[in-house]
Amino acid sequence: MRNDEFEGQKRGRPALHSEKIMTDRKIFFLDLKENERGRVIKITEDVRGRRDTIMLPLESVEDFLDAIQRILEVERDLEPIDP
Repeated sequence: MRNDEFEGQKRGRPALHSEKIMTDRKIFFLDLKENERGRVIKITEDVRGRRDTIMLPLESVEDFLDAIQRILEVERDLEPIDP
């Protein structure tokens, strides 16, 4: 088996859609994927070549977004951080 064939099997099906967010030291990849259990958002954080990934089932995305919204609302009321 060729290396590219192995990599293709390891990664599974190609993403249905992808987004990339770059920050100071990190890159985030968000991929809409589909497997035998349904659709997920695969979120990968790349920090200087080290990657960590979570899989977020699509049915949980609204709860996830609601939680992020609540965090942002709390953060707006906090004192600014001195650099």
